[in-house]
Amino acid sequence: MKGIKKSLTEEYLYLDFSHQKEGCIFPLHTSVTLFLLSYCDCTVFKVFLVLPGESTIISVLKNVPSEGVEIQIISRQELPPIVQSCCLPAIVERPGNFCRAGLAVVLRHIIQKSYEADPSKKEILELLGFKKTCLKACAEVSQWTRLCELTIPLAVENFLKESFDQPPTIPAAILELEKKLSEPVRVHNDDKLRRQKLKQQKAAGVGPSLAKEKTKSKGHRQETSEEGDSSSASLELKVAFSKLTIHKEPASANREPSHIRKAKASDLPPLDHVFAEGLYFTLADIVLLPCIHHFLVIICRKLSGKLVEFPLLAAWYQRIQEVPRVQTAASQCGIQFLSLPELQTTSSQQPPNLDEAPCAEEQNDPSFIGGPRPTMTKLMEKGIEVMFSPHPCPTWTLDWDTLPAAVSPKEGKMSSDRALRKQQQLNNLVYMVTTQAKPGDRIVDFCSGGGHVGIVLAHMLPSCQVILIENKELSLIRAKKRSDELGLSNIWFIQANMEYFTGMFNIGVALHACGVATDMVIEHCLKTRASFVTCPCCYGFIQNTSKLNFPKSEQFKKTLSYKEHMILCRFADQTAVQLPPQRRLIVASVVSNSVRPHRQQPTRLPRLWDSP
Repeated sequence: MKGIKKSLTEEYLYLDFSHQKEGCIFPLHTSVTLFLLSYCDCTVFKVFLVLPGESTIISVLKNVPSEGVEIQIISRQELPPIVQSCCLPAIVERPGNFCRAGLAVVLRHIIQKSYEADPSKKEILELLGFKKTCLKACAEVSQWTRLCELTIPLAVENFLKESFDQPPTIPAAILELEKKLSEPVRVHNDDKLRRQKLKQQKAAGVGPSLAKEKTKSKGHRQETSEEGDSSSASLELKVAFSKLTIHKEPASANREPSHIRKAKASDLPPLDHVFAEGLYFTLADIVLLPCIHHFLVIICRKLSGKLVEFPLLAAWYQRIQEVPRVQTAASQCGIQFLSLPELQTTSSQQPPNLDEAPCAEEQNDPSFIGGPRPTMTKLMEKGIEVMFSPHPCPTWTLDWDTLPAAVSPKEGKMSSDRALRKQQQLNNLVYMVTTQAKPGDRIVDFCSGGGHVGIVLAHMLPSCQVILIENKELSLIRAKKRSDELGLSNIWFIQANMEYFTGMFNIGVALHACGVATDMVIEHCLKTRASFVTCPCCYGFIQNTSKLNFPKSEQFKKTLSYKEHMILCRFADQTAVQLPPQRRLIVASVVSNSVRPHRQQPTRLPRLWDSP
């Protein structure tokens, strides 16, 4: 990955182990990780299976890819301290202050390390998809990451536990995946591919309108025909498998016919799924394969009549077996592929959109009056008014001139003007944290970025343990480099979504955690009964998620609809400094009172006066 130097640091991979059944190691996150290790032929990690209790006695493991991989069995008490604060799977770099946790983060790192170990395996790097973003977005903001990383593995595990004495309920996540496989594929330069598909259909004597009808009636059924087949999916298959073999076709010397070149985008046929994310085999397919395999095993054995409900899933399952090295990796992991019949799709009612916002029906609220002024008036009529708090110590500041250079945000690759504003922001946060912190406290810098807050706190509070949690790898690596220059020994770095951090702590800090991330930080702190100091930003990104609904306070729920609250969020994203005084007051009111009214708070930083 660009910007990351090849490291000889020894790395340990820790995987949960609960039980093994019919060659499958549970939880499924462990099976998925072992499958990827086998697929990549990766031997650069020392692998540990972690038992839930103290005992390390375990029955003989079968179908674990151990060739060239050192696998040890340990108890949870033997985990390094930094890993004990995280959900598994996790990877730790020795000497042990840098940890990567969570399935998607760990799998992406395995791919990067496998490619670094053998750069000739470019097809391994292709698993990360277009612009290397496959499963990069955290599960809280990405519906697709949540489905692959969390929802489907858990749903299949629960499904496998059922007794089937009564007709079972098919997991909603599986129905959602079948639905997604029926949706048209969107890829980079898809117009070009869709024109090629239109040309192919014309050559086969199929008109655009007829092709659309056939596609609709088939439910986007995938055909696994040879290259010369004129079926609707043959172009997609050709493109997909040429990518797998790292083979680029020479550009055609002949210009497209006029009626193809000038065809409207609306007249171009949609592209069908070949693999889970679209045309190309990616990490998402690796994650889904062990899960869907074990789901289909149960369906075929005990509920064979249900198989016809998943024609697209069955077609994907058959097609994925044709990918080079998948058969070998599956065999090493105890996966014996099923041979499924070709299934015809039938027009049936689509499953509901599981990710639809709970308050989506309010989008068509006829009583809604747009704009922030009517909404602010509505709040005032209900007795909800703005309360401004003075700065607790407006003259307090860090003596930046006497601090080591690596402590300053100027070392974080930013302009001098922005570095000055960052110093002002750090003055506010550091003051509040230092007045609350006691020797021995754990302080967590959520969404830490390049470590501007965490590094200052670790330097100023050497008797406290500071933990930086950040999803972006490059930002965390930059923070670690600055920390190493300072010789800090009281700091940990965890690349993970904040939900994967399960350790106890005393104070949570977040500077400019965007949108709902600030609310997630506050919720995390409240659950842990920790104090918190936050400075939010990007109010325009606030929206309902799978775990958070807005408005949050009981007062606001009784007064504002979801849409009215969103209007205030968008308005609060304006930069007040650039507005006239009267309008600036409205923005300040919105930001201070309307966007995030929470319950009783252990510690809360007053509104900062400088903009991000």
